[in-house]
Amino acid sequence: MGKRQRAQGQTGRQGPQAWTPENSADILLVTADGYLQDEARRIVAAAGGTLHLAEGMEEAMHGWDTADVVLVGSDVRELPPRRRAPAVLLGRAAEGDALWQLAAALGAERVAVLPGAASWLAEHLSLSFAPDPGGTVLGIVGGHGGAGATTTAIWLAQAAAGLGTSTLLIDGDPWGGGVELAITDQDLPGLRWPDFTATRGSIDPNQFRESLPVAGGFTFLSWPGVRDAVPPPDTASVAAVMDAARRGFELVVVDVGRSLEALRSFAWDCDKMFLLTMPLLKAAVAASRTLNELPPGDTALLVRGGTAPSVDAHVIAESLGLPLAGTVPALRGVAGATELGRLLDMGHRRPVTRFAEALLDVDGAHP
Repeated sequence: MGKRQRAQGQTGRQGPQAWTPENSADILLVTADGYLQDEARRIVAAAGGTLHLAEGMEEAMHGWDTADVVLVGSDVRELPPRRRAPAVLLGRAAEGDALWQLAAALGAERVAVLPGAASWLAEHLSLSFAPDPGGTVLGIVGGHGGAGATTTAIWLAQAAAGLGTSTLLIDGDPWGGGVELAITDQDLPGLRWPDFTATRGSIDPNQFRESLPVAGGFTFLSWPGVRDAVPPPDTASVAAVMDAARRGFELVVVDVGRSLEALRSFAWDCDKMFLLTMPLLKAAVAASRTLNELPPGDTALLVRGGTAPSVDAHVIAESLGLPLAGTVPALRGVAGATELGRLLDMGHRRPVTRFAEALLDVDGAHP
């Protein structure tokens, strides 16, 4: 799979790193908004890049395809024909949800809400032309409640680790109870999401990898399975974790939650998304609504097997306009194994390994 080279901004505990790329990147900004222009000048200078400003599309056409990175302001409403999508849409906090709607319409890979995302954008630009963009990030999102996204993500991470791929499973759903409770009944040492709530600076990928718990051959980052309220990390902290994950592992599997906050925090970082649904009419309708909230990009459909009465999986895929990637096997006892922290035992069964290895092989997500 071709990676969308958009290494994320970093936050960590060691303080900001002074790192300037050997080769300055040519960055094109298309906007007539003076505030965004001024912010971009400062940010690009911090990133060590060279900014080229175009206030209109006619001017932008000359440098669009030769620029290393294309940024557009929220005053841009349409792109020039036959040009690649912009890497980042720049906007202001007051614009709210309209920024993400515009980003989806333009096909932008990321959204930077200024001035809050200034430090993230500077590091994003620094890393976007680095020689190694890092590993592959796959996202699993349930099209509706109870689709089985967490189970599928766990089995996929387990299978990838079994194939010798360094793998990280990220729990992206703070309301899901924590993937940890499904994969182990032990208190494993390592950091959880609350430990990254207030991180700032840069996260070293090696230290990040070594600080996390391991089960089933793969590393995982989970929300703790506790009843106490856990404050979620802000967007800068999530971006830092995702960047360290991409640089520290060959494969990152994200169990993406269905809330708008989770989709904006994690789905936009994925190279490929798998939308999971049950083969039922109501479930397919719900999945279509979830699909509308996903960022533009490479998305395929997974259908959970063993449900009757059912709608044919190919019919669902055709109605959603998505390629059918596979059918998640239905096994008796999954719910009980999840409750006991024994879901990894189910992952060793042949139907699961066949499904997961086939999905990884088609996706090119393991060596």
